[in-house]
Amino acid sequence: MVFRLGQLFDLTGRTALVTGGNSGIGLAMARALGLAGAVVVLAARREAETAEAIVGLGQDDVTATGILVDLAKADCADVVAARLKQFDLDVDILVNAAGVNLRQPFMEVTAEAFDLHMALHLRAPFLLTQALAPMMAAKDYGRIINLASLQSTRAFPNSAPYGAAKGGIVQLTRAIAEEWSRHGVTCNAIAPGFFPTPLTAPVFGDPERAARNSAQTAIGRNGKLDDLAGATVFLASAASAYITGQTLAVDGGFTAR
Repeated sequence: MVFRLGQLFDLTGRTALVTGGNSGIGLAMARALGLAGAVVVLAARREAETAEAIVGLGQDDVTATGILVDLAKADCADVVAARLKQFDLDVDILVNAAGVNLRQPFMEVTAEAFDLHMALHLRAPFLLTQALAPMMAAKDYGRIINLASLQSTRAFPNSAPYGAAKGGIVQLTRAIAEEWSRHGVTCNAIAPGFFPTPLTAPVFGDPERAARNSAQTAIGRNGKLDDLAGATVFLASAASAYITGQTLAVDGGFTAR
């Protein structure tokens, strides 16, 4: 029997849960996983936006459904687990893409705003891993992909809570990898550069700033959402079986310069 390399990247028969999967980077990653063959479950808070995303994925022949959940709440993992049981779905791939960046000056950040960043970027991925990694381990296959950032390693103005959380997600990625990799569940992170999303609208709304960011990259341009597809499918597939605890920068060489 001839072995085909494409089999390493085939996600047919897999189920992927993508938080924040109804827009921006989360939706782009969900689409990539679906096009590789996975059934996609979008976990997000806004009903209309999630429904629209599901319709759009369907137009690309991606099988998708949604779970309405506020990932900033402490019971988010319980809500997700209950809905998955109702759908009779076992998750193979977890993508923690939900996030927020309020872009407030350091001295204007309230305790509530700080806690919101930590809840979405750190607590939700941790709780969802607690809830879903055991079912992955039972099948000896699981892939957890977290979203890091340029701000995981450097500071930008008016983003202190966001940067602190994104620094934390890199270490959480390592901690999850240490706990679960021996059970067939790997955990890695993608650190995107500047991509046009609702979260980065203030950046791309300033042409001069967007041009500076583009010039900082080795490639010479800012990211397009399709640029995330390959890395997403790779880290979700059998092709990455011996890679865990790592953070992959998909930033056009921004951090290389």
